Amino acid sequence: MSLHLLKLCVGCDTVEDLLEWRHTAQERGRPWILRTRQTPRRAKELIDGGSLYRVFKGAILSRQRIESVATVGEGLDRRCEIVLDEAIVLTVPTVRRPFQGWRYLPSGDAPADMGEAAFAEGPPPELARRLREIGAW
Repeated sequence: MSLHLLKLCVGCDTVEDLLEWRHTAQERGRPWILRTRQTPRRAKELIDGGSLYRVFKGAILSRQRIESVATVGEGLDRRCEIVLDEAIVLTVPTVRRPFQGWRYLPSGDAPADMGEAAFAEGPPPELARRLREIGAW
């Protein structure tokens, strides 16, 4: 059973905003790297099929597969770099309260992926998030 990370997506209100930011900020040929201050102690479990789940405005809406976790730099410049797969997978909107930093997310607590058909036939992500907030879906 793999382990996942959960992180707030600050500065982006939607998955589309995240993709637009990535498109404008991306350097050609460079991997998608998430930088954090602390290196997860359970990094080996994360790279064994784990994903980074992102929380947008109080709801988990997407995930990206974690490819590697590394500590770089020394002293005050020390940080963690998490290399992510370019593909973003939409998930069933799941309400999550605010928190700081990142959290571990066991596989059993991770929201299910939304298939392409389910996304096309289902309600828009914002509506789905609101319905989950009030317990109607």
